[in-house]
Amino acid sequence: MTKLTLGSHPFLLGFDQLERLVERTAKSDSAGYPPYNIEQLGENAFRISLAVAGFREDDLAITLEDRQLVIRGRQSDEDESRVFLHRGIAARQFQRSFVLADGVEVAGATVENGLLHVDLKRAVPESVVRRIEISKAK
Repeated sequence: MTKLTLGSHPFLLGFDQLERLVERTAKSDSAGYPPYNIEQLGENAFRISLAVAGFREDDLAITLEDRQLVIRGRQSDEDESRVFLHRGIAARQFQRSFVLADGVEVAGATVENGLLHVDLKRAVPESVVRRIEISKAK
């Protein structure tokens, strides 16, 4: 008996990339830094908010790589002359990835009060009904 995988099921024509998408999502870094929220702003609008206190806008990079939204943070080297008696504020680099569905686009990004907001919007496809003519067999 042949084992059917999710992407090879006969009713899921054209969804062969779905299995790779699930694998990529499972492999993404699940560490808790930096913490983030995902909220729905409307029927077709979303916002990802990351806590990036201590990072300047120049320390952050947002890229879209093959439907994967990648947010990276790297703080510039600090002044070596500073002496800390206690250092409890995290000053480490991070990378956080989110896989976006087809039709979801990045609308913009802002930094406000130590939070990086990435706004997403989903395009609503038109409903198209097309009649397929049946030709006579030859």
